[in-house]
Amino acid sequence: MVRCEHSADRIIISIELSEIVVTKIRINILTLFFFVLSVILAILLLASNKKVEKERVYDSSSVMNRISYMQELALVRYNYTGVISYKDYRKFLNINVPLTNKFFLLKYNGYIKAGVDFERIEVIVENDTTIHISIPKPKILDTVIDEKSIQVYNESENAFNPIKISDYNEAITQEKNVMIRDAIDQGIYQQATGEAKIAITSLLKDMGFKEIHITEELVIPQLH
Repeated sequence: MVRCEHSADRIIISIELSEIVVTKIRINILTLFFFVLSVILAILLLASNKKVEKERVYDSSSVMNRISYMQELALVRYNYTGVISYKDYRKFLNINVPLTNKFFLLKYNGYIKAGVDFERIEVIVENDTTIHISIPKPKILDTVIDEKSIQVYNESENAFNPIKISDYNEAITQEKNVMIRDAIDQGIYQQATGEAKIAITSLLKDMGFKEIHITEELVIPQLH
């Protein structure tokens, strides 16, 4: 009886060991399957990326089309709040006539914009990673005084020289010239060039270019 019990125990142990071995084999097969599947997917993904990179070839025209849409992103804007002081006389032989002076003060809000004309940018694509860009000199694109913001103060009422609409227009035109000179003195052109370079460089890096050379258009002054 004792021998039979030992024999039965051996059979049970042998069966349990067999089940463990089978389970381990199944686990190893599944692990191997997922490993091989992962390797295959990684190879396919790498091949796909290389294919996309090969297909992603830009010429000068396609780059220029992408750049031209970024005009607004590279603008520099200065906001202004100012006061215009206007004074004038009637004149006789270029001499101010007494008691004919007219004057007023205008308070206003306005702005001035400067930027590079992206339509005039020149693009040379040397290869898939190297590109040369030539940008024109920046210019003032817009000078605005908001007419709705204008407030008139200290306006004269001289019957000998009444204020006309043309006087307001003249004062506003002169103030716009002042705004332009002030903005140039503050470096608006340099800022516009800098913003254009930043915007273009960011775009070209996203397009895959590594060596980006940006130069400014050389303007030769004309001799009179």
